[in-house]
Amino acid sequence: MSVRQRRTLPRVLGALLLLTAAGISCVGAAPVSHSAVETTTRPLGQIVPVPASVAPAGRPYAITAATRIRIDEHSSDARAVADYLAGILRPSTGHPLRVVDEDDARGGIRLRLGGEEALGDEGYRLQSGVDGITLTAHRPAGLFRGVQTLRQQLPAAVEKKTVQPGPWKVAGGTITDTPRYAYRGAMLDVSRHFFTVEQVKRYIDQLALYKVNKLHLHLSDDQGWRIAIDSWPRLATYGGSTQVGGGPGGYYTKADYKEIVRYAASRHQEVVPEIDLPGHTNAALASYAELNCDGVAPPLYTGTAVGFSSLCVPKDITYDFVDDVIREIAALTPGKYLHIGGDEAHSTTHEDYVAFMEKVQPIVAKYGKTVVGWHQLTGATPAKGALAQYWGLDRTSPAEKEQVAAAARNGTGLILSPADRVYLDMKYTKETKLGLAWAGYVEVQRSYDWNPAAYLPGAPAEAVKGVEAPLWTETISENAHIDQMAFPRLPGVAELGWSPAATHDWEAYRTRLAAQGPRFEALGIDYYRSPQVPWS
Repeated sequence: MSVRQRRTLPRVLGALLLLTAAGISCVGAAPVSHSAVETTTRPLGQIVPVPASVAPAGRPYAITAATRIRIDEHSSDARAVADYLAGILRPSTGHPLRVVDEDDARGGIRLRLGGEEALGDEGYRLQSGVDGITLTAHRPAGLFRGVQTLRQQLPAAVEKKTVQPGPWKVAGGTITDTPRYAYRGAMLDVSRHFFTVEQVKRYIDQLALYKVNKLHLHLSDDQGWRIAIDSWPRLATYGGSTQVGGGPGGYYTKADYKEIVRYAASRHQEVVPEIDLPGHTNAALASYAELNCDGVAPPLYTGTAVGFSSLCVPKDITYDFVDDVIREIAALTPGKYLHIGGDEAHSTTHEDYVAFMEKVQPIVAKYGKTVVGWHQLTGATPAKGALAQYWGLDRTSPAEKEQVAAAARNGTGLILSPADRVYLDMKYTKETKLGLAWAGYVEVQRSYDWNPAAYLPGAPAEAVKGVEAPLWTETISENAHIDQMAFPRLPGVAELGWSPAATHDWEAYRTRLAAQGPRFEALGIDYYRSPQVPWS
């Protein structure tokens, strides 16, 4: 075999895999163009995350100018999901897709809310046939998750904002789907580099497509404080005035933060705010000299080192400060969780760290929130019901892993974010221009190919509450950077959180992921073209 033949063969095999997944026979067929593949009806369930149960049957349903979206006119929740769906479909199909009461039309797309308790809070059932589509859910979030499945069953061009030729067919059959884990998150670090409300909304929309339900916002760090606190105004106005590299930084007013929370809720995502304590606090220490043990404010910091800052644990004012910050953020946050950081507190003694966490965790509870902390929290005593977010590596010491596992055996829940698997800021390869490599290189297969339930030795499977993909932003400063580093790894992490363990298969996944490429493009996502994936 010639060198040229050896280079061409993987591309040919990748194309054959994609055509097979799309249900296209290659025997005796003329070459199939990219657009031809996209207008072929996508086989039922060939989406990301893969559904729990798929039963293909019958002929597809075609969305046409006559299609209506049918709801119970008395359900405002169903109306909101219907309006969202219509907003996705109208620009590309060119069809009016009126939202009507379910008794005023036949066929079309019917959204049914209520009953079906077995579907839980986020499950749904999609039934498709030549006469119409019915989406059924017990709760509004389930209806919304079902809409994401409906989106992905349609050709990728449905995501475009101008009229496309279609046809718009959804394969016949039934999908019944519920999530594996209740916590499926993504973190965006807005402290190292600041991202505007509109940029955060864009990320929220990207997360929604893959059924992510938690948006963790890292709101404070050494390089910047990003949310207004009325009782300590210089945190934002001074502490938020720069970022890595010395740019202008920025911060969210309370109105800005409320808008992010509102928008996330409209996509059935819960915002988890993080104020990192007692380390990663230089921006706060620079803003208020009295928070420092020596009473001297350090300068603002625009580098990328970690572990050099700490609140003054013995000072009473430290806890006045923490109480005020948590009180104000809790009042703005309708969700259950408040993240208090706790990682890389290298400038805090162990004794001080334990004392600090003993005082701060009850403050979180006082304001009605559940503690989340990075897994170093298990070096103290996690509060009852707290979640520890594990970000260690395969090579993390057995003693550190056992400390976390012991806490899990004692009732602490776990969110798994192993840095050498799902940190989205890790470089894919040594050639990757963006990102860091301290945890190693993380290609798409490595990010996807692990089992959360069995990952941490000694931790009970039932202690694992979910997974989260953090995106730290030391090198990330614009939308294009987010796109390159989050995609295509983020969909795989989302699948780990949603799909049953029995469906996990790298070879099948890489084919389904390849079919997402045209959708990324239609959404304007300039993703990393991993050679591990047979992109069309």
